Amino acid sequence: MTVIENSKLTVVGAGSVGASTAYAALIRGSARHVALYDIATEKVDAEVLDLAHGTQFTGSSDITGGSDISVVEGSHVVVITAGAKQNPGQTRTDLAGVNAGILTSMMPRLLEVAPDAIYVIVTNPCDVLTVLAQEATGLPPERIFASGTVLDTSRLRWKLGDRAGVSTSSVHAYIVGEHGDTEFPLWSTATIGTVPILDWEAGGRPRMSADELDGIATDVRDAAYTVIRGKGATNYAIGLSSARIVEAILRDEHAVLPVSTVLRDFHGLDGVALSVPSVVNARGAFPIHGTTFSEKEWAQLHASADALRTVSDTLRSRP
Repeated sequence: MTVIENSKLTVVGAGSVGASTAYAALIRGSARHVALYDIATEKVDAEVLDLAHGTQFTGSSDITGGSDISVVEGSHVVVITAGAKQNPGQTRTDLAGVNAGILTSMMPRLLEVAPDAIYVIVTNPCDVLTVLAQEATGLPPERIFASGTVLDTSRLRWKLGDRAGVSTSSVHAYIVGEHGDTEFPLWSTATIGTVPILDWEAGGRPRMSADELDGIATDVRDAAYTVIRGKGATNYAIGLSSARIVEAILRDEHAVLPVSTVLRDFHGLDGVALSVPSVVNARGAFPIHGTTFSEKEWAQLHASADALRTVSDTLRSRP
């Protein structure tokens, strides 16, 4: 394992998601140095100051930041959260046009100061933006990828663990595909411990039915909309899941996480970014080509790819 010493993480965007990501990284000790960058000087300076005031209680990590692009220099990982936020009733793909413009104009400047960094895109719609950013920069797909369905998978495991009466860490199930409306669970390989999900029965709780699992999948898919309706944005859980991805990179963990990379010859898919189980280490993210899908799941994966490809093609055709 090639653990990155004296590691530096920069979070781009000091909004609720960016600030939560920096906060989570500080508390978890995800990187030795955490930086926060945003063009809004007063906002980013205030967030950095607020975070710095608590570093007595966060271990060895420190926090810097500002509105000068030099803040990003020397970063090993850059997490991009900047962009317009998702409003109540708005789908992730509705955000595509404006956030694509923001990201494609920002990437060349980021690469100038952090040419060797691994870039993790959190800004939505993250799958579409990953394709456009990878094409614009020419970076290899393993070095520029999205947070994808890491958070969606955590939501799924939390709900299943609560239903089954076990810890979340004992649930082995993934949400894959788009981080959005066409995402779906890999029920065919989902287990609790070593027991297939539909066979789990313990503690006086009845077995889950296929219909119940479908309901859980719908709740997971729509979870962000529920949170946004109630508080205006999702931030804590995405901050934590982003910090987890950063740790897998900086600690060279070879962890299996469902991040979204631009796929190459993956079950017949090319040139579209989708979340699938991937090995994440110090070199980036690498999809696991041996991942198996049922016939239904294979069709769902391709349907998700078609939906995202349509959005990407529309954006490319704009003047």
